[in-house]
Amino acid sequence: MQLGADEAGKGPVLGPMVAAAVRAPETALPDGLDDSKRLSPSKRESLADHLRGHSAVSVGVAVVTPERIDDPETDMNGLTVAAQAEALSAVAEDGDVAVVDAGDVDEARFGRRVRTAVESEGREIEVQSEHRADEAHPVVSAASVVAKVERDAHVERLTAEYGDVGSGYPSDPTTRTFLREYVRDHGVLPDCARASWQTCADVLAAAEQSALSEF
Repeated sequence: MQLGADEAGKGPVLGPMVAAAVRAPETALPDGLDDSKRLSPSKRESLADHLRGHSAVSVGVAVVTPERIDDPETDMNGLTVAAQAEALSAVAEDGDVAVVDAGDVDEARFGRRVRTAVESEGREIEVQSEHRADEAHPVVSAASVVAKVERDAHVERLTAEYGDVGSGYPSDPTTRTFLREYVRDHGVLPDCARASWQTCADVLAAAEQSALSEF
């Protein structure tokens, strides 16, 4: 039995970060798995449907909200550890060896932190942490795909609520336009925004400057 974990949405200014864990025999993993960023949305969705629909595959998901990301007592490395550990704890069995995509420059440190966090949830596992594990290990690719599909579903719900918000990444002009127009119209950031991100600070500062110039 193989076990892997990865996350999606660490960098966006809108919406949650999502971590996923997949536990499966090698024979149950579908062909075509890869780092989710290299796959089309339709391919990711097809692979995720296969994984969730296979009786031998277990999937765990953890969602980290913008509110939790903005907590000054946290940081993204710690939240990535916590999210991967939560997802792993949902599917892991004692004695499993999990391969995880390292969310820290120090792979070994990240692996130790994930293992300790899973142990605190009552599971005794070993953790092998690697950079680019989603490119080298199909079970981590599977977790990457599930996490990305879940993250995209959250963004789709934001679009249904607010209109076109883009991808949610700071580099996306549509996302930046959405934030500027929302702050212009409402005077505050939307609840889906990560207020602690520099992009949000820039938008608020620009809105304040605009208001002063009009005064």
